[in-house]
Amino acid sequence: MKYTPLGRSGLKVSRLCLGTMNFGPLTTEPDAFAIMDRALAAGVNFFDTADIYGWKKGEGITEKIVGRWLGQGAGRRERIVLATKVFAAMHRDDQYDPNWDRGLSARKIILGCENSLRRMQTDHIDLFQMHHIDRKCPFDEIWQAMEKLVADGKILYAGSSNFAGWDIATASLTAQHRHFLGLISEQSLYNLSERTIELEVLPACRHFGLGVIPWSPLGGGILGGALKKAKEGRRTEPEKLADIEKFRPRLEKYEALCAKLGSPPAVVALAWLLHQPGVAAPIIGPRTMAQFDDALPALELALSADTLKQLDEIWPGPGGEAPNAYAW
Repeated sequence: MKYTPLGRSGLKVSRLCLGTMNFGPLTTEPDAFAIMDRALAAGVNFFDTADIYGWKKGEGITEKIVGRWLGQGAGRRERIVLATKVFAAMHRDDQYDPNWDRGLSARKIILGCENSLRRMQTDHIDLFQMHHIDRKCPFDEIWQAMEKLVADGKILYAGSSNFAGWDIATASLTAQHRHFLGLISEQSLYNLSERTIELEVLPACRHFGLGVIPWSPLGGGILGGALKKAKEGRRTEPEKLADIEKFRPRLEKYEALCAKLGSPPAVVALAWLLHQPGVAAPIIGPRTMAQFDDALPALELALSADTLKQLDEIWPGPGGEAPNAYAW
């Protein structure tokens, strides 16, 4: 396994992050335990979850699964960098509470952290991420809450997710004025077929020293050999079929290039992200052990400059950073 500092921090994380979003809804608890065991044995030390995962508001189903796994083995907690998120509505549908609706009030952040700690059976969270931007809440209030959690030893670092470039700038500058470390990472949608963050989010992350943690690195499966699987008659969801038709010319070139390289499309897509400046660790969200094992070869796949150029031609980005990408 290879490791890298997360942004400008001294925290070292594995180049692949284990995403747990499927644990509970699509992956049984025993299977989730086995995948986490396998990840730890393979050297993956970066585990990502969220209070809303499990998709039953107020329950924190996935966090509880992670917590029960942590409780089963001595030393597991010390070996992983544990990341979770706060923002989503966490009131039960039959018990609406405006202070548990979506948002980042100081109250929501502090109580949300307490609940995540309880569910995951741990005394601290390594990376506490804001799952989305809350532009109705001032960053002075947000950072006041995060500072308290850091002072109390309940979180070690703060991160963002789904922030715009100017949100990252505002958050980072406010933290600087408060003499607080602020954000060390941004978790964002980024893959070969979706490169919008190259306009402003990636430059902002680079400027302020945030490590980028791409989610949906396979574009919801479209980059994982979807065309070949459809040709082989494997079951494909209707929305995936629509994406295949939308991207068919690109997919034909992409999967042909992957075949020429002798690597599965999913491995090439992950390897491409690992070659992008500023990317710390793409999030892999396996439903099965096989899907986890299939991702590991990406760590060893070196893509030549010519191959990277071909991938850019098949899956062009926005043309550079803003404003150059559109103003000249």
